[in-house]
This record gives sequence, structure tokens and C-alpha cells, in this order.
Amino acid sequence: MPVKFELQEQVAVITFDDGKANVYGHDALEALTGALDRVAATPDARAVVLAGREGRFSAGFDLAAMTASDESMRALVKAGARFVARLLLEPRPVVAACTGHALAAGALVLLGADHRIGADGPWRIGLNEVSIGMALPAWAVELARYRLAPAAFEWNVILGQAGNPAQARQAGFLDRVVEPDQVLTEAFGTAAKLAALKTAAVSGTKTRARQALVERMLDGIDDDLGLLSGPKA
Repeated sequence: MPVKFELQEQVAVITFDDGKANVYGHDALEALTGALDRVAATPDARAVVLAGREGRFSAGFDLAAMTASDESMRALVKAGARFVARLLLEPRPVVAACTGHALAAGALVLLGADHRIGADGPWRIGLNEVSIGMALPAWAVELARYRLAPAAFEWNVILGQAGNPAQARQAGFLDRVVEPDQVLTEAFGTAAKLAALKTAAVSGTKTRARQALVERMLDGIDDDLGLLSGPKA
């Protein structure tokens, strides 16, 4: 299984490692959603760490599914939207350990986490859809507008330019950049600290802060995706 769930003290650690580029296909998104279901069913879990494999947080959606047909692409992008929306409203604090490259949907998952810690290195992080010939769906634009620094929005979203970890922190994809061998330790330590927060207080505040965003992301998604085509050369 590419998705591993471990409860360490009060922190649920969800690790995604497909042994390759860490792409999100339907099976991967289903497994990740199932891991969040396990968090919900584990009373001792008070915070979440979402991690990738060394060098790869995620390369985004599975290219085979994205290019198979427009119908296949739209189904996968919709599933990704629902997973990110689930992250945004997850009752417990979610800390992302960005272990390497995070492109397209990988960057969107970072934007769905509450706190993002990235590994320093020659990694590319950002929304590169435009650079591969695909318009960004409306739900992703809404999310990026919510999370990214205004000065970085045009460069990263409309022009599709990814950056290195330091640039990603300035843009708003990351909150901190640390040495590669410290990213998981820092993510776990931060999550363990946040586990002291009252879940009801975190959940209630997230709902008040983000419910309208999630509604904007998901309302009309089928109509928007109906106008979207997959990546082009």
C-alpha cells in the first residue's frame, strides 16, 4: 500500500510513498481519504502529519488518468478537490512535511494543510498547470487566492511558474524551510505541540474561517470541469 498510517503518541502520521513520483490517482486519493477516516475513528489522534517520500511530496495527478480522456481527467480532478476540501476542514491540526517536489495537485494539497514545513534542496514547488498546457480549475484558483501571497498569485497561478523551497515559502506554499534530514522531525514536533489544542476549538474555527471557501470550491464544480481539458504539449 502506498499510504501508511501510524499513531505516534497523539499524532497520526500519514505517509504517501508509491515508490515513484508520488502521483495522485483514484486509488491513492481513496487510500489517503481512508487514512483521514482512520484519524476520525482514533480518539487518541489529536493532530495529523501528512508526509511524502524522500525527494517527492507529490508530482500531482496521475498523468495516465489525466490524458486518457477528458472524462477521466475531470473525474480525477473532482476527486482531488474533495480530498483537499476534506483537509481544509479536518477537525485536527494538519501539518504537511513537504519532503521534496510538490507540483500541481501536490502543491494544492500543501495549500490544504494548516502548517507546511518543507525540505531545503533542489525541489520545485508550485502550480505548473499552465506551463503544461492546462488551465487551472476554478476550485484550485479559489484555494490559491485564499492561501498565496497576493504578490505571488499572478506569477504562480496565471503564469504557472514553480519555484524552489525558499521561493515557495515567500509565495505561501510553505511556512518554514528546514534541512532535509529535519523535515519529518520538525513536522512531528510541531504536530505534537498542536495536539494540545482542543479539537472542538480548532474544528469550530476552521469551519468559520473556511466553510465559505470550501463552498466556493465545490459549488458548480461539474460545470467548471465540463469546460476543462487535460494537459497539452
